[in-house]
Amino acid sequence: MAALSLPLRRRSALDAPARAAVRSLVGAPLFELVPLKNVLDQAAFLPPGALVSVTASPAKGMEPTINLAVQLRERGYLVIPHLAAHMVRDRAHLAELLRRMDDAGIDRAFVVGGDAKDPGEYRDGLSLLRAMADLGHGLREIGVPCYPQGHPTIPDDVLLEALAAKAPLADSMTTQMCFDPIAIGTWLRARRADGIDLPAIIGVPGAAEPQRLLSIAARIGVRDSRRFVMKNARFVARMVRSGGYYRPDSLLDGLAPLIADPGAGVAGLHLYTFNAVEATEAWRVRYLERLDKAAP
Repeated sequence: MAALSLPLRRRSALDAPARAAVRSLVGAPLFELVPLKNVLDQAAFLPPGALVSVTASPAKGMEPTINLAVQLRERGYLVIPHLAAHMVRDRAHLAELLRRMDDAGIDRAFVVGGDAKDPGEYRDGLSLLRAMADLGHGLREIGVPCYPQGHPTIPDDVLLEALAAKAPLADSMTTQMCFDPIAIGTWLRARRADGIDLPAIIGVPGAAEPQRLLSIAARIGVRDSRRFVMKNARFVARMVRSGGYYRPDSLLDGLAPLIADPGAGVAGLHLYTFNAVEATEAWRVRYLERLDKAAP
């Protein structure tokens, strides 16, 4: 199958500080997995001891997320399960989820609102964060999402107000999947000017077939999958016509100055694998090799 990448800049376009900063993040990323049937087969391609995020599906509820997180932890990975507010029924359910995580030695979580149609007691991520604090969760690290290109159903001013309220209860923020380094940089620098100093984890798609990307988005109930296609229609159509993979080389090159800027506070890389771990890990190894070859 032919491989597709957006046009690459020459490696010489990255100066030494930018190249070193990008290499540091790509060398130790967070891999996102979806709790679907093939996931453990693909997890076998993760680097030993990798940091792994496990999503929550509105179609399946919280239990598959926690089950997979526990299995991955037993295999030696550092795991960050998503806790989706709309999928947590009540305080007792929340306490049970936190207990299971603690029993498995899972001390990190990523708190989102979630897309369930019939939410329980918690209407948004902020209310869940407050409930977790009230319970005395014991987690050492909590992440929250952020949206450089906006949210399909929540106005920008509401998103920013919520992020400011979440910041004292969180340890990092992770950007939505985005293909525009300018949008990410503009948004992040604006948040620093606002006084939001949460370390930023940049969300980047891994090596993925377009059909797989869209299929998984539909299967896990992502509401804005259609919006993603519309906003990136030419990009998606180009991949479909080629029958190839997307690879994020050019996106990372574009993000390099931001990653290297200490004032931006970029602390990590979140790879959306769409459960194509084998392809994403093969890409990651090749990308690191290319960076190393470009070094003087």
